[in-house]
Amino acid sequence: MKGFIHTYTKAVGGKIGKWLTLFIWIAVVALLNMIFPQANSYENNLAANLTDDQPSVIAQKLAEKEFPSGSGQPALLTWYRSTGITDGDLQSIQKLSEGLSKEKLPHQLDSIPLHQIPLPALKEQLSEDGKAFIFPVLFDKDASTEDLNDSIEALDKRVSSIFVKNPLKTTMKAEDDLLVRVTGPVGIQVDATELFAQGDVKLLLATVILVLVFLLVIYRSPILALVPLIAVGFAYGVISPLLGIAGKEEWVTFDSQGLSIMTVLLFGAGTDYCLFLIAQYRSQLEEEDNKLTALKKALSNSSGAIAMSGLTVVFSLLALLLAQYGSIQRFAVPFSLSILIMMIASLTLVPSLLSILGRVSFFPFIPRTEEMIKERALKKGKPVPEPKEKHKVGRAFGHFITKFPKSITVVTTLVLGLLAYSATNITYTFDTLSSFPKDMPSREGFQLISDHFTPGELAPLQVMVQTEGKDVKAAEKLMDLDFVAKVSEPQQGKSDPNLLSYTVELKDNPYSNEAMDRIPVIQKTVASSLKSEGVEKSSDKVWIAGQTADQYDTRSVTDEDAKIIIPVIIVMIALLLFFYLRSLVAMVYLMATVLLSYFSALGLGWLVLHYLLDFNAIQGFIPLYAFVFIVALGEDYNIFMVSSIWKKSRKHALPLAVKEGVAQTGSVITSAGLILAGTFAVLTTLPIQVLVQFGIVTAIGVLLDTFIVRPFLVPALTVWIGKYVFWPSKQARKAVESEL
Repeated sequence: MKGFIHTYTKAVGGKIGKWLTLFIWIAVVALLNMIFPQANSYENNLAANLTDDQPSVIAQKLAEKEFPSGSGQPALLTWYRSTGITDGDLQSIQKLSEGLSKEKLPHQLDSIPLHQIPLPALKEQLSEDGKAFIFPVLFDKDASTEDLNDSIEALDKRVSSIFVKNPLKTTMKAEDDLLVRVTGPVGIQVDATELFAQGDVKLLLATVILVLVFLLVIYRSPILALVPLIAVGFAYGVISPLLGIAGKEEWVTFDSQGLSIMTVLLFGAGTDYCLFLIAQYRSQLEEEDNKLTALKKALSNSSGAIAMSGLTVVFSLLALLLAQYGSIQRFAVPFSLSILIMMIASLTLVPSLLSILGRVSFFPFIPRTEEMIKERALKKGKPVPEPKEKHKVGRAFGHFITKFPKSITVVTTLVLGLLAYSATNITYTFDTLSSFPKDMPSREGFQLISDHFTPGELAPLQVMVQTEGKDVKAAEKLMDLDFVAKVSEPQQGKSDPNLLSYTVELKDNPYSNEAMDRIPVIQKTVASSLKSEGVEKSSDKVWIAGQTADQYDTRSVTDEDAKIIIPVIIVMIALLLFFYLRSLVAMVYLMATVLLSYFSALGLGWLVLHYLLDFNAIQGFIPLYAFVFIVALGEDYNIFMVSSIWKKSRKHALPLAVKEGVAQTGSVITSAGLILAGTFAVLTTLPIQVLVQFGIVTAIGVLLDTFIVRPFLVPALTVWIGKYVFWPSKQARKAVESEL
């Protein structure tokens, strides 16, 4: 192993190797970016999340085939005037309708011909208070978000040419003025994409600034602060074109949300890996005159932990490929690829940069050996300073842990357990609309519909029934349900007159949990009416399409995904830990601590979100997203610290090895944890609540790992378990022999 490290160090940090390594990275980045497109050129924000065998997808395809007139996606133009919609307002809306009929907007399929409806009849379609009116416009379901955005911009010009004051620009606070908001599936899709687009640059800048500030504060060196950022930049220069060509060739699919989180992950985890090596290098420079020797020892002490940590995260993220839900599955390749490339950069590019810069990396606080400090003082005619005791605070801390391991274990487990118990009180939601800002136009439009109409008008259900020619009273049965607001007259199928379609509006918010819970009730009610008329296999002859049905399937699929992915990740990380540490006991308690940390993060995250930030529920995706990152990244810190303890235990008794291991790794893990938590916390600056919630829960998880699990619980458990901590490796037998 020593021979390999020596050869490897010369290859990446020797006189020729350091420049060759840097040149290879520059050449690879330049070549990839010249040949391949960038990742954001081939992001797919319209990729399906549900597979073709899901009930809502089957129903939607049936609707498109048999009822094509309603197969587009609607934009609901929601008009409002606080003093009441006037006849003049309706006449202007009719003029807009006439224009949309004669010359359609880009990608527009159809619109209700309001201009052909007499004014008195049109007034009957106003809300009961006469203040609101809805004008649906249907667009091609295959139109991209960019296409729909062009349509909305064209609509803006039409509206501006008809109305004296453009109601699309009127704010909700304006009194007496007419306003209109584009909501419904089209409005929500356009607004959501715009939010992510606005957040990308903001997120990148905020992440870079935060990491730079943290590095400057920690190392007080402007040169060193740039080294991890340069490494991240090079890594991204490889990742983006690789994803670009993979997206172009349709080998993988990814979206803007995944690329945004990937950036955060790259900076957070990437900087951590760099810090693990930098901390070792700095320590060795205080012991070795020769910078190459220092680099060799630094790589020897950290490369295994960095590689193991990186592979742990890579394999955990690849487990997302097992997901059936598209949005989760699309995270797997970008995230795992980014960590893999960053790990390689940390073990090749960063050593070459440190070797090129040498001690100057840490300017103005340059690390020197005691002999170098002495010579420097004598040359300047100054007294030789007393040698500073290294890791004084860390050793004191380690001594405290080794003295009271049982008490520390009990107290920290109790604290984390109480926080974990809070996770049992979490309320989850799949209401995606509620995760957007309240002043987003489509959400404002939905609020107007909720206040003045039935919320179900925003996204009605389409219930299709195969009657087989029987006189099925489906509409009557549906109206008997107390949560149904309206049921339309039935439409006959295009090729099958026995297939009937009903538009059903619920009284509930169609994006809410309550509305999703209505889906099986509707299915059972209609199936029962079919069965009572003698229709066989009635449950197979009812189909429900629409946003609420889609979300019901989403909840079911993601629940199943979590049941598969979480155990797989646990098993993979456990096997990697066993392979690296050769200890079954250590594998078990390290996995137990990080799982406890995860549930504690969920519990504390819920307390913060619910009681401090006034969230009534968190998005249903958060537990799985947070699990992957908290467990995988949290295990990184355990690996880095425990690997140090393992190495020191070869020369010292276990309590001393723990004390020295905690002292040596404490400051760097604390620094790395603060940076990683900070990068995830940057997500809270975005106006999208699902990312705010994800950022807070994950940041809390990292902080719990950094300040409770790693410094207290893990080392205390290690001391308490004692000689058996290495079982069944040879090191366990040596530990037993040394104690005997």
